[in-house]
Amino acid sequence: MPLEKLIDFLEENNVEFTRIIHSKAYTAQVIAHHAHISGNMLAKTIVLKDSDEEFIMAVVPANYQVDIEGLSELYGKELHLATEAEFTGLFPCCETGGMPPFGNLFGLPVYVSETLSASKEIAFNAGDHKELLQMSFADFNRLVNPVIAQFSKKRS
Repeated sequence: MPLEKLIDFLEENNVEFTRIIHSKAYTAQVIAHHAHISGNMLAKTIVLKDSDEEFIMAVVPANYQVDIEGLSELYGKELHLATEAEFTGLFPCCETGGMPPFGNLFGLPVYVSETLSASKEIAFNAGDHKELLQMSFADFNRLVNPVIAQFSKKRS
């Protein structure tokens, strides 16, 4: 999904957002640093796969990691991290690892960490490794309708 389609989707749904351009970066913590935003509000998108080869999207703060065991319990099937080779085709027009947390636009269920849902605003990759979009969590929740649960833990 090109950035323009995501922006069109947000505008069609009357969502206020800010575009943040930053130096090219690949890890959530570095992106947060370059963009001068808190790791607590930067949404990191992680793709997992279940035993039936179905994919889901987990979204956690940049300074957290997914508790795969806990998320598997919540989901009802054993999950494991999908490799880039496994999920690249799911996100046409996005750089690998730069996909936004709008799994609903890609036909994927979305699970959001309760920790991230406590943020008033979130920021996320906009399809590449150089640009973020920032918006209210309430608008994100309204558009994506994710499952919100506690399945993340702070990086040590």
